[in-house]
Amino acid sequence: MPDIKLPDGKKIPFLNKIDGFEIANKISKSLAKEACVMSVNGELKDLSFLIKNDVEVRIITTKDKEGLEVIRHDAAHILAMAVQELFPGTQVTIGPVIEDGFYYDFSRKEAFTNDDLKKIENKMKEIVDRNEPTKREVWKRNDAIEHFKKIGEHYKSEIIKDIPDNEEISIYHHGKWHDLCKGPHLPSTGKVGKHFKLTKVSGAYWRGNSNNEMLQRIYGTCWGTKKELEQYLIRLEEAEKRDHRKLGKEMDLFHFREESPGAVFWHPKGWTLFQTLVSYMRQKQKIAGYKEINTPEILDKVLWEQSGHWEKFGENMFTSETPDEKTFAIKPMNCPGCIQVFNQGLKSYRDLPLKLSEFGKVHRYEPSGALHGLLRVRAFTQDDAHIFCTEDQITDECLSITNLILEIYKDLGFKNVLLQFSDRPEKRVGDDKIWDKAESALLKAIKQSKLKYEINKGEGAFYGPKIDFVLRDTIGRDWQCGTLQVDLNLPGRLGATYVSKDGTKKIPVMLHRALFGSLERFIGILIEHYAGKLPLWLAPLQVVVLPITSDSNNYAKKIFEQCLKAGINTEVDLKNQKINYKIREHSLSKVPLLLICGKKEEKDKSITIRKLGSEKQETLSLDKAIKNISQKNKLPIN
Repeated sequence: MPDIKLPDGKKIPFLNKIDGFEIANKISKSLAKEACVMSVNGELKDLSFLIKNDVEVRIITTKDKEGLEVIRHDAAHILAMAVQELFPGTQVTIGPVIEDGFYYDFSRKEAFTNDDLKKIENKMKEIVDRNEPTKREVWKRNDAIEHFKKIGEHYKSEIIKDIPDNEEISIYHHGKWHDLCKGPHLPSTGKVGKHFKLTKVSGAYWRGNSNNEMLQRIYGTCWGTKKELEQYLIRLEEAEKRDHRKLGKEMDLFHFREESPGAVFWHPKGWTLFQTLVSYMRQKQKIAGYKEINTPEILDKVLWEQSGHWEKFGENMFTSETPDEKTFAIKPMNCPGCIQVFNQGLKSYRDLPLKLSEFGKVHRYEPSGALHGLLRVRAFTQDDAHIFCTEDQITDECLSITNLILEIYKDLGFKNVLLQFSDRPEKRVGDDKIWDKAESALLKAIKQSKLKYEINKGEGAFYGPKIDFVLRDTIGRDWQCGTLQVDLNLPGRLGATYVSKDGTKKIPVMLHRALFGSLERFIGILIEHYAGKLPLWLAPLQVVVLPITSDSNNYAKKIFEQCLKAGINTEVDLKNQKINYKIREHSLSKVPLLLICGKKEEKDKSITIRKLGSEKQETLSLDKAIKNISQKNKLPIN
């Protein structure tokens, strides 16, 4: 007789073992129609899963985040079904859910075309109409390996071999078609609906290894309603227009080369933007009591072994051996180096909290197929900081960091921020009392921010809980940028101590804090957020002076010189071209202000101002114009 506890605390007793269908029907008929899967004691299960004991159950629908992910997972399976029905002999590999959609990797000699995508999409809709029933089975490992080999699915058999021995080999059937999958899944293909679209096809190496076969990856998106799909497609179209790689070229900010994949070649304007952000951050951090340091980019392997990074992160590190047979690694993060600075000299409790910031260049190996402009690189600069404090100081420091992060995001035009709180995972280090204190401090900081937040149960780092800061841009996309992590592990591993009030040595708590995460990635996000039309203080080129004819070149040069003296990033365009051509050229490169001058302006000692995105023009005295621009050009430091 299982008692089923619902999210509102109500309990429903049942005489015999029951499944999710019965529970949903018992709650309401409308819920039963919308049900996708269920959560049983926090674990997602098929609605057909039989419950024998007392448990907590939540019925999941498409309105829930988990329900939408399940629909997308089913859509990936239906994509694979459609491909194999249309193109027999195609092997399927993996098909996970991703942000806003799904993909599936296929092994096929012929390349998929855009026409093929339309055919596949139509076949998927046909499969939805067929409403094929879904059934889960557990197979013996060897039987599953032999079965997939027999039907020519060699990739599947290889995947099964790598599944840990203690895990079940779960097979899902959708009608006659079947796939290796953990699940859960919808009761039938008809439940997926038709609010999906295949978006593109690209190449992807098997298991992300360039030494393996190149597969074909078909991407798709899937939503709970037609309106959500249409809104997403509009957002996708707008995102293409805002692509930072395209705008970066138009604005002459940066480029990439095959000789150094995943590393940015900054042009003068791009580097000006980079340094403007750094200058802004330096001032904000100085006011907040941070002291800036810099640590070596290359460190001995021994230090990475002591810190634990070699074991956890070694395969993503770039290494080098010296003639004396020592192994060095280019740092993938700044934390161990920062602790070495802390360890120099005896520290007292009176020195804490000690806030050390660093704009540290780090390098991490990413598969070449995963690289994506500034948003996914191998070499990047972290706006890192580490705060060494006592256990009693955790709460105040977390509040201080959270307020600083939110203040900076607001200055940069991001007002819609979501916080994600991740608490202790099952496998962790540190005393539970310290975990209690750390989690309480982080939650208090979140609640005082009065922002929306989500709880990611058990998703904290093994060394401490964390807050992730998610920004929503102007077209509704979410970007995880800042992070605040409480570290109960690394300081002790690397010998960090301070002298407490009672004269004994204690290990400090270390707070890891990044505001942008990566300056390169954040610049990419900024470019797309503003569609290249950056605020005046951020714009790498703020003003271009345009003489209408060559007769006004000397006056244009004087304006240029006065702007430079006022600290305005300025250029003067003396090319022998028509003024309308010049206006169009500099507008396309997203220059915020164009200062146009002719004989009349020279006579009146004035200038005509044209703002980016507007056809209206305003004529002011030169002195007043430069004063106005200078006032708007200040860093937003309170």
